[in-house]
Amino acid sequence: MKNTNHHDERIAKMTFATVYPLYLAKVERKNRTKEELVQVIEWLTGYDEKKLQELIEQKVSFQEFFQYATLNPNAHLITGVICGYRVEEIQNPLTQQVRYLDKLVDELAKGRKMEKILRLP
Repeated sequence: MKNTNHHDERIAKMTFATVYPLYLAKVERKNRTKEELVQVIEWLTGYDEKKLQELIEQKVSFQEFFQYATLNPNAHLITGVICGYRVEEIQNPLTQQVRYLDKLVDELAKGRKMEKILRLP
């Protein structure tokens, strides 16, 4: 992956409130639910629906969003390509976490089974 500080800074400053409706629209177009999206986000970050709503209202950046998240210990099992980048090779920890989230949303939208998305045995 090509490392660019500009790319990493842009992702860090992007607000979760801007991206969340896009995630929701993507999964709903593919007949998945808001509840499933929240379940996936909660698995990755530890944030429940109430906390997600607070973070959206506060318009937190992705940097703030992941700063207080409790990343799932199995997050490292998220692999593959998203937005042209192999997530397991991303060097910047914040960018990697955002791409983990992107990858999970993508898997949900593609109809993958929830136990596979959540990396359950």
